[in-house]
Amino acid sequence: MRRIGVFVCHCGTNIAATVDVKRVADMALCEPGVVYSEDYTYMCSEAGQLLITNAIKEKNLTGIVVCSCSPRMHEATFRACAEKAGLNPYLVEIANIREQCSWLHKDKEEATEKAITLMRAAVAKVNLDQPLQQGESAVTKRALIIGGGIAGIQTALDIAEAGYEVDIVEKTPTIGGRMAQLDKTFPTLDCSSCILTPKMVDVAANPKIKIYTYSEVENVSGFVGDFTVEIRKKARSVDIAKCTGCGECSLKCPSKKTPSEFDRGLKTRSAIYIPFAQAVPNVPVIDREHCLKFQTGKCGICQKICPSKAIDYTQEDEIITEKYGAIVVATGFDIIDLDKYDEYAYSQSKDVITSLELERLMNAAGPTKGHLERVSDGKPPKEIVFIQCVGSRCADERGKSYCSKICCMYTAKHAMMIREKYPDTHVSVFYIDVRTPGKNFDEFYRRAVEDYGVNYIKGQVGKVEPLPDGKLLVHGADLIDGKQVLINADMVVLAAAVEPDKSAKKIASMLTASIDTNGFLTEAHPKLRPVESPTAGIFLSGMAQGPKDIPETVSQAGAAAIKVVGLLAKDKLRTNPCTAKPDEFLCNGCSACEKVCPYGAISYIDKPMNDHGVKETRRIAQVNAALCQGCGACTVACPSGAMDLQGFANRQIIAEVDAICR
Repeated sequence: MRRIGVFVCHCGTNIAATVDVKRVADMALCEPGVVYSEDYTYMCSEAGQLLITNAIKEKNLTGIVVCSCSPRMHEATFRACAEKAGLNPYLVEIANIREQCSWLHKDKEEATEKAITLMRAAVAKVNLDQPLQQGESAVTKRALIIGGGIAGIQTALDIAEAGYEVDIVEKTPTIGGRMAQLDKTFPTLDCSSCILTPKMVDVAANPKIKIYTYSEVENVSGFVGDFTVEIRKKARSVDIAKCTGCGECSLKCPSKKTPSEFDRGLKTRSAIYIPFAQAVPNVPVIDREHCLKFQTGKCGICQKICPSKAIDYTQEDEIITEKYGAIVVATGFDIIDLDKYDEYAYSQSKDVITSLELERLMNAAGPTKGHLERVSDGKPPKEIVFIQCVGSRCADERGKSYCSKICCMYTAKHAMMIREKYPDTHVSVFYIDVRTPGKNFDEFYRRAVEDYGVNYIKGQVGKVEPLPDGKLLVHGADLIDGKQVLINADMVVLAAAVEPDKSAKKIASMLTASIDTNGFLTEAHPKLRPVESPTAGIFLSGMAQGPKDIPETVSQAGAAAIKVVGLLAKDKLRTNPCTAKPDEFLCNGCSACEKVCPYGAISYIDKPMNDHGVKETRRIAQVNAALCQGCGACTVACPSGAMDLQGFANRQIIAEVDAICR
């Protein structure tokens, strides 16, 4: 019979305000196997842990139950405490009486009864617990960064600085990401390229960093410390080793009608192109969909004029397989599709543009060489209207429920830059709220209003109406003055909501990483583990995890890098022993468990068996403990009940249910 100790935490008043903790502790003594019970204000504190350690030693406890907060918070703390006292850490159970009880109820009697029930279930489980031993697995001292924007670049540089090898996989022909498209950055109005380009060059020059541009992650298998990744390196049709980046091929290419992705479709590019002047690598790529050679078999001009003989039409996609100890997801963002917001006439007028398109128009390397012009006729706009929160904080299914976080600041930036360069241009901003929570952010916004005379109107725009003369009639509301506002604008700029890059969902699926309802990757804990995915060995950097500005992105990139370095610095990792284990005599070799395993941890072997004197060779399941993450999917799928989960065995779960139903 077990000798069980039950320890009930007050958690200050988080639990004690709603749950009668002393009554829970007293009732614990009535449970089978419980020989000691105690309550304490903060069980996770040093004094609380000492109380547990002493009790284990003095009372010869063979199992403990801690009634406290979620096991996600302090299960590791209490397991380490038990191990220190000589008790196997897997003979510790947590009854969550905070998140699942005290925080949910207002009635103290009801909450106390529920806390007692949760305690009973945990005691029933620990009575059947078996001591488990952790295994070990080696660590591949190499990291993979998925995404080559500022988040991926900074993460890679920081990891390489610590002495570890890093690979960057970027799906576009160059690293740089969205930041490369920007003109200036808030709140200092630094030149975006002046900040970013040196980092891009540093990445390319660093011997510890390998860049796979125009490439995508095809498949991921393995586990923390030992991931196997297949990377599809798409055919550029240009030999990187030979190309000098002279640009002659782009100039002579006859196919020049493809909208430029980098310039957001505001100008066209050739079929063989370098996205922008500072691209890394500074090597063109052939767009086979629009190349005359690939579409008709004719042309071939680029190959004929290339002085380096770098054009290679026979290039094919290449699959590269590499091993990594850690993976960082930095897939970035895009803006939402505005087709559902036709009230703003985005699809009807060329002069209704997004903020990202305005960035390209104002950039000296952009389609208008930095001159602010109407897209429709090239004339300078004299009246510009900015509309905030287009698709952000949206109450219907067309947009996003969240705030995109960066729009208020970049709109203030755009307004100031326009007023600085074109003082005769009048700028109005329709907004719901101005949100500027950052260092020097509010001062920056106030400068736009007070020093540059930008007209901020609190209210929403109902409609943008294109007029026959090319003007745009903006129908808005001024909620402060309580009146309708009509503005004849030359240009309308929409601050469209940001969303995760389209590739994020596919990447998350391959990595078995969690995503939220908006498609952003979910962190293991929003406060304590903000750059870690719930899947071990997967880390988050930049806008893949949620909306954020450049300084915050760079900070998170550094945080993700140090977590990766901490992992790669270890020679071996301790593995979770709570893994699936088949009963070989019950297994009928049906493969049901193998099919549902998301980690590829189950395989089958033919094994000679002696079942009650009957000798035969059977096909039975075999679990790779290093790959198994203990999700339990196989135990549910097994029709013969042969598959069980160590630490969460079927009989333990049934015992918990029985205890709850008493």
